[in-house]
Amino acid sequence: MALSREQLAQRVAQELKDGYYVNLGIGIPTLVANYVPSGMEVMLQSENGLLGMGQFPTEEEIDADLINAGKQTVTMATGASVFDSAESFAMIRGGHVDLTVLGAFEVDVNGNIASYMIPGKLIKGMGGAMDLVAGADNIIVTMTHASKHGVSKLLSRCTLPLTGKGCIKKVLTDLAFIEIKEGKFHLLERAPGVSVDEIIQLTEGELVISGEIPEMQF
Repeated sequence: MALSREQLAQRVAQELKDGYYVNLGIGIPTLVANYVPSGMEVMLQSENGLLGMGQFPTEEEIDADLINAGKQTVTMATGASVFDSAESFAMIRGGHVDLTVLGAFEVDVNGNIASYMIPGKLIKGMGGAMDLVAGADNIIVTMTHASKHGVSKLLSRCTLPLTGKGCIKKVLTDLAFIEIKEGKFHLLERAPGVSVDEIIQLTEGELVISGEIPEMQF
């Protein structure tokens, strides 16, 4: 069974480590803020100038002036700070973010990512994605494995304009958790109830299967 958006966020949250500074991209990545493991201290950064983003607010907590990069209302954790976007991007470009979580339209076996443009379609724009992929060593992409028409998004070569080249090492889809190395996709985990054969059929790029592939744990 394919993972829900919330399950994707839960699985990404398992990759967090105590003391991490983490940037969450627009879409599914923003949900990770709701699943930071109890007792763990991480500082969530938003490129519009907030360090220390908390969970999404309840109706009583909503402050229309406090938003993330996707213009969603958020809360501030204890010790949070607010600054201008120039300082925020200096932090990103200077390599001071320990983990970046991004969405994507396509990823290929060489770690290339296409996430900001589909010719002929109106897309909000690239936001800070190009800075994030250039300034971060540890990036996880979370996305659907294939389009609603069953066309793979994990490719031998991206077909859309690139956001970054050779920068993606791990991809979490609604079907699988995959590592990219040596010009190939390597299957690490599969979604509960999803078979290896299903993942193979929906992966256009070369996929390496080594031994028994465990199901994700939540």
